[in-house]
Amino acid sequence: MGRFGDIVILTGAGISAESGLGTFRDRDGLWTKYDLNEVATPEGFARNPDLVHEFYNARRANCAAAAPNAAHEALARLEAGYQGKVLIVTQNVDDLHERAGSRHVWHMHGQLNRALCAACGHRWDAPDRMRPRDPCPACGTTATRPDVVWFGEMPYLMEAIHQRLQTAGLFVAIGTSGNVYPAADFVRNAAACGAETLEINLEPSAVISDFDTARHGKATDIVPAWVGEILKTT
Repeated sequence: MGRFGDIVILTGAGISAESGLGTFRDRDGLWTKYDLNEVATPEGFARNPDLVHEFYNARRANCAAAAPNAAHEALARLEAGYQGKVLIVTQNVDDLHERAGSRHVWHMHGQLNRALCAACGHRWDAPDRMRPRDPCPACGTTATRPDVVWFGEMPYLMEAIHQRLQTAGLFVAIGTSGNVYPAADFVRNAAACGAETLEINLEPSAVISDFDTARHGKATDIVPAWVGEILKTT
């Protein structure tokens, strides 16, 4: 067993920013260019599904053109080399963790490359371009949408995530703003159950005071160095 026991890692938009995928909360973030009420809510989708599909088609293309960076690759090395369980819980809807080689990745906000039928709940691999008139392959209803969690919707896998936070020996948040709940509470949940906590971020998050320790700077510099330290001691 590794020195920390099980490790749970929360990743946010900051880990994918150096792969060319924009973050949401900075001054040049994606949400500054779009009205989130129109492209990231169930109500916006009901009003204008063409606009929402256009937005997510563009994001899907952007994601397909991106490549995992050194931080994603380091986390895959950690999972492969650590003598214990490593779980990545990501707020990101890209697949860069998987493409880097990570096998245990839970997408609490869904995935760009998956589609969902709002009528029957069926899920499948999304095509490059989705359209409002696309039929569900299971029930035939034209109610297909991206399989992503919009504002006002409940994130996926919450019960299972909380179970893993309760048994983690180390909780690490990488590239998160600390402004999005319930993920911003994960550090407190883990600490209450005895986990050590570490923040890795470009700058201090909104919940920095809840962490035991922190390292600030580029994820592609800090994450590989931290992983190297962990693997040397296991």
